[in-house]
Amino acid sequence: MINKDLLKKLCLAFGPSGNECEVRNIIIDEIKNCADDYYTDKVGNLIAFKKGAKTPMKKRLFAAHMDEVGFMISSVDSDGYLRFKSLGGIESSVILGKQAIVGEKRFAAVFGGKPIHLLKSGEENKARPADSIYLDIGARKKDEKKEKDDDKEKNKKEVKEDKEDQKPVEVGEFAVFKSEFLELGQNKVKCKAIDDRFGCCILIEMLKSKLECDSYFAFTICEEIGLRGARTASNIVKADTAVIFEATTAGDIYDRKEKNKVCSLGNGAVISIMDNSTIYDRNLINLALDTAKSKNIKAQVKQAVAGGNDAGAVQRSGKGVEILAISLPTRYIHSPSCVADYGDMEECLRLALEMERIM
Repeated sequence: MINKDLLKKLCLAFGPSGNECEVRNIIIDEIKNCADDYYTDKVGNLIAFKKGAKTPMKKRLFAAHMDEVGFMISSVDSDGYLRFKSLGGIESSVILGKQAIVGEKRFAAVFGGKPIHLLKSGEENKARPADSIYLDIGARKKDEKKEKDDDKEKNKKEVKEDKEDQKPVEVGEFAVFKSEFLELGQNKVKCKAIDDRFGCCILIEMLKSKLECDSYFAFTICEEIGLRGARTASNIVKADTAVIFEATTAGDIYDRKEKNKVCSLGNGAVISIMDNSTIYDRNLINLALDTAKSKNIKAQVKQAVAGGNDAGAVQRSGKGVEILAISLPTRYIHSPSCVADYGDMEECLRLALEMERIM
């Protein structure tokens, strides 16, 4: 069973690409008593090992990424507004007006831009470029005058507080979407970062189970900005075969003329044939689909060549790795309102445990 409380804790954690420590600490607390060994490598990947009932002929790796799409502060202007660079593929249309959590002090913020009534003719129908949007943390402007107060001691105290708060956020700090973990409709859940905290949940559940074979597990960094952590982790483990657990865009609310459907919520685990970074191993694909059929596990084939994940880096590492991706169909991915189905999560977990047993 998917641990909903753990999924919630992971999804709400602050963990943009390059700042995954909060997520990593949660995972360590979960696996420290069930893994035979675990450590954090030089770039921040968490790599774990657990002995199974036997040693397999092929070294196996199961992986998921800890990071989420987010933002890095690139400048702070004199009015206290924050400019940023996106970390990962985020459409500017989903940013404006949304809430965010910013910096080491976890300030609340809002993404702002030019008010719609001040836009020029035609601009209101165009997507706002990301560089026209800023983060507003409600900071006092530098030239904002405070009311006079005859109490000198109070004035001194306010001046001291002003100096301490002069730069509440520094260039290079991070931000993520602010989101609620909300259960809705028929067995659905909405939150940020389901991509890929769901995959991390799968790995944790596998580590807590009795394994058929010795296995390595990698919770990777920086997948959203170029599969950077997976490159290092895969070269450390040197696996022969690997399974990547991911979330993938559903596209099941779509224009039939455009034919942009990828997979559907409620139809189970998604098996990829090819995406923008990987052509998957045919033997593993057939094994996954045959296993799903024989064990009455819901599974579907990804219907588009789209996206990419850590498989692209793992497959190319060392002397090459046999690779498979098992993904969770997710609507509105890379937004503060990702929507997924608990039933699909259960099917992914069932397939993960079966694949571990027979690979």
